Amino acid sequence: MTPVHFAFSSAFMLGLTGLAFHRTHLLSALLCLEGMMLSLFIALSLWTLQLDSTNFSGAPMLLLAFSACEASAGLALLVAAARTHGTDHLQNLNLLQC
Repeated sequence: MTPVHFAFSSAFMLGLTGLAFHRTHLLSALLCLEGMMLSLFIALSLWTLQLDSTNFSGAPMLLLAFSACEASAGLALLVAAARTHGTDHLQNLNLLQC
């Protein structure tokens, strides 16, 4: 494994462990998701450049578009939760209550 691949896989794993273990605030969960998506975007872009193929050149842009949609939906949920519950603590958000 090259150092570049190790760096991006470790960045993805750090985002995943941050998402799994530090679930106190919704904002920290969203930042971990964005870090994971950023490492995936850079890894997919480097993979496309290494292959020198035009067939996969649209894949990083598609991933970036989905990442932007995920970020906007997450921020909308964060604002809605902060308005209704007054905080973004994940312990206060109960999906069984309406």
